[in-house]
Amino acid sequence: MKLRVPAIVGGAVGVVAAVAAAGVVHERREIGRERSQINPRSAAKLGALPIDRQSRVVAEDGVSLHVEEVGPVNAPLTVVFVHGFTLNLASFHFQRLALTEALGDEIRLVFYDQRSHGRSDKSAAAACTIEQLGRDLAAVIEAHVPAGPVVLVGHSMGGMTIMSFADQYPDLFHRKIGRIGAVALINTSSGNLKNVTLGLPAFVNRWRGPVLPLVLRRAAKNVQLVEAGRALGKDLAWIITKRLSFASDDVDPAVIAFCTSMIAATPVDVVSDFYATLMDHDGTQGLMNLIDSQVLVFGAEEDALTPLSHAEAIAAALPGAELITVPNAGHLLMLEYPEVVNPPLLELIRQVRSGTVPTRSWARRASRRSAS
Repeated sequence: MKLRVPAIVGGAVGVVAAVAAAGVVHERREIGRERSQINPRSAAKLGALPIDRQSRVVAEDGVSLHVEEVGPVNAPLTVVFVHGFTLNLASFHFQRLALTEALGDEIRLVFYDQRSHGRSDKSAAAACTIEQLGRDLAAVIEAHVPAGPVVLVGHSMGGMTIMSFADQYPDLFHRKIGRIGAVALINTSSGNLKNVTLGLPAFVNRWRGPVLPLVLRRAAKNVQLVEAGRALGKDLAWIITKRLSFASDDVDPAVIAFCTSMIAATPVDVVSDFYATLMDHDGTQGLMNLIDSQVLVFGAEEDALTPLSHAEAIAAALPGAELITVPNAGHLLMLEYPEVVNPPLLELIRQVRSGTVPTRSWARRASRRSAS
């Protein structure tokens, strides 16, 4: 039997496109109702926050990375944000807004698009690896934060990027001579993603491992055809984004539309290029190098892409980390529940900024249930 490339293969959501297709007809009325509730003013604000400076950082292999900064160049603390697979720097919209409002000129925020994502250059497929992403992060820090303390915030593949960075540049995390004071890891994994079910039935997962890479490679060779199919499958893209990215029923439709657009903007060949490295990722050594840093881990109970058990494994490997478990939440936690993510993130940054010992115990793993 010949395999046919699903029409809207793309992003993490492309994995279940064929399975979800049958439900589109039955859900189109609900999708239409949700779209009609989008507030044009709130939708226009998403991803459209002020920028103090824009620049390009050239990675070691010549790939140019798009970088945005908010806050004074001479701020005493810099926070660097690293986004996830098939997203871009705008995925931290609510954190950017909250931290700027709360801290103003006390900090500088640095955001960048990972290679082959957003406004950064397309990378050669061979360089689409977690290890290279770790070196890209090093290039951004060297160019924009050559001195002073740093806090790193990573979501999904961005968290894996930080683990790779810590593996390759351990001195930056050293208790006495390092500059990385704290790390926040959101919906991420230290490895073993091959066994993640993605919320699919068991019989589907039995062939996902051997078949999906073939589907993605074939899609990458028929980019124009697949992209045209994705454009026609907007209802299906909406359904998959909502189901795989969120868990609550009251997510703002403008946020769903915003995320759907981000994911759809990632070409299908980029999805294929990164698939193998995500499945092979092993961040164990990188985690060990975070032992001297304050680490805040966020896990979502309904995350189908990087399940809560992966956040728990990270926290277990770092006895000083704090694990915040969020029920009724999916993979895009920072967009679904910014009111849960922002306060502890702000607290973490303030502690590093002041150089004070954390008010809560970081010597043990804590679990905080939030957002009912």
